[in-house]
Amino acid sequence: MPEHTPTLAVEDLRTVFRSKAGDVAAVDGVSFSVDRGEVLGLVGESGSGKSVTGFSIIGLVDPPGRVAGGRVLYKGRDLAGLSEARMRALRGREIAMIFQDPMMTLNPVLRIDTQMIEAIRAHERVSEKAARARCRDALGRVGIPAPDERLTAYPHQFSGGMRQRVAIAIALLNAPDLIIADEPTTALDVTVQAQILYEVQALCRDTGTALIWITHDLAVVAGLADRIAVMYAGKVVETGSTDQVLDHPMHPYTHGLIGSVPSENRRGQRLSQIPGMTPSPLALPSGCAFRTRCPRADAACRQPPDMVERVPGHAARCFHPHLTGEAVEVPA
Repeated sequence: MPEHTPTLAVEDLRTVFRSKAGDVAAVDGVSFSVDRGEVLGLVGESGSGKSVTGFSIIGLVDPPGRVAGGRVLYKGRDLAGLSEARMRALRGREIAMIFQDPMMTLNPVLRIDTQMIEAIRAHERVSEKAARARCRDALGRVGIPAPDERLTAYPHQFSGGMRQRVAIAIALLNAPDLIIADEPTTALDVTVQAQILYEVQALCRDTGTALIWITHDLAVVAGLADRIAVMYAGKVVETGSTDQVLDHPMHPYTHGLIGSVPSENRRGQRLSQIPGMTPSPLALPSGCAFRTRCPRADAACRQPPDMVERVPGHAARCFHPHLTGEAVEVPA
């Protein structure tokens, strides 16, 4: 594989869901790439299209949804052209997904060791003893005590947080080249979350795994991601390095997200917030989807803005971006 080929390149991806009102675009023209060993944070509010983007990449969009356009290139190969058998071979071995709901990963009627050993032996010819040892080590890495005993348990014998840790351990078992993590630490306490973030960072650093971390938690991506892509209403509205996006956000939506974090507000100051609600995909405003909530919107925003790189490596889909050194208005 040529050095310049990213592990994953998503090009103009469009995923639609059929409804009585016609096709609704949950993901509309999304493009980004992730290099070997890189962590990309995909952030945005609920309903912005983050999770559907992850499902589209790995080919798990069920009817009435479908990928209607664009390309998903894994190491230069278009995944859309692969057979279902080839996709099954890739999932778990080279591409893994950690779901927000651990029961999408775990079978409730099988013991944990059965499921974990099967996840290894489906892709490698190893003895059951060697596979069990890897499973035990993986459970220990995600903070599960007494892993030998826990291997013989069933999913219903674990708490929700413990089940999520098992699901994360399964994703890490085969050291895949690409992991798509859909808010996997939301149900975990802060100390366990920190341990898992350390483990996935070490995995990316030591094995070259590329990671897409889908979240609404800016504090997590601040310490984890190398780059950030911000989504709103099915589109990527800003991309850049973590420092660029968090220290000098250009898109008004990104600016609002960061401003609404309590730690960003001085003691006694009113909490900043983005007015209004995320629009329904069935009734998006014309032009820029954020314009009805944006303090900078004007007549120009009735036309769809293009993604423009204003600073090297830092781009925003906005006619009136916040630029470095510019005075920033404080919401009343």
